[in-house]
Amino acid sequence: MQPVVQIKDIHKIYESGEVPVHAVRGVTLDIAPGEFIALMGASGSGKSTLMNMLGCLDRPTKGTYLLDGIDIDKLDRNELADLRNQKLGFVFQGFNLLARTTALENVELPMLYGRHRRASSDQIRERAMHCLEIVGLANRFDHFPNQLSGGQQQRVAIARGLVNSPQVLLADEPTGNLDSKTSVEVMGVFQKLNEQGITIVMVTHEFDIARYCRRNLILRDGIVVRDEPVKERSMAEKEMDKVRLAEAAAKLTSGAHAA
Repeated sequence: MQPVVQIKDIHKIYESGEVPVHAVRGVTLDIAPGEFIALMGASGSGKSTLMNMLGCLDRPTKGTYLLDGIDIDKLDRNELADLRNQKLGFVFQGFNLLARTTALENVELPMLYGRHRRASSDQIRERAMHCLEIVGLANRFDHFPNQLSGGQQQRVAIARGLVNSPQVLLADEPTGNLDSKTSVEVMGVFQKLNEQGITIVMVTHEFDIARYCRRNLILRDGIVVRDEPVKERSMAEKEMDKVRLAEAAAKLTSGAHAA
């Protein structure tokens, strides 16, 4: 099976000031369909720069990037925007939902902005509702972001990332603004999507979150220093059971103290 992402010896050099900044240094990487990868590294390691290039938001200074067999270096700006819209889905740390727009309308947005839109309004609405069903929020379709919890907002953002049936879902610190329980819930959504065959690449600095993935890549100074499968993988359903048990025990303890 052909990799959905093929990167060969890519570099990113920023010409800022007198000394060039070499943010990514000769990374070579294949991502097969159905993988679930965590990109990790300290601040300044190059993980965000690599993620931007994977998302076709920035071009490599040199090297080759094939997305679903397409060489992005051969595309002009509009063609690259179309490719990004068709092949990639994005989930951000800050959710990036439009405040005065319902959950359903937020999810519909990527289908409205393609230059070659073919779907009717009814088809767009039906697809967006289906994506909200996938993340368990169909019953909140008419809610605005300020009527939703942080975890629910992130699930709306995941549904929006899925709406164009992307080849790869890119998630940038998707649990960064969430508490630990909600983070487990959101990672459960990602695990279920991955089990359905969706390829996911996620930036995180949290080792606990990276353990929910299948493969971890660790960058340092723009170089991949480790690339390994996750051996003792965390499963969100089991972790949620532990959280519920801990909450129940805490309630019993507080009840006994109150008595």
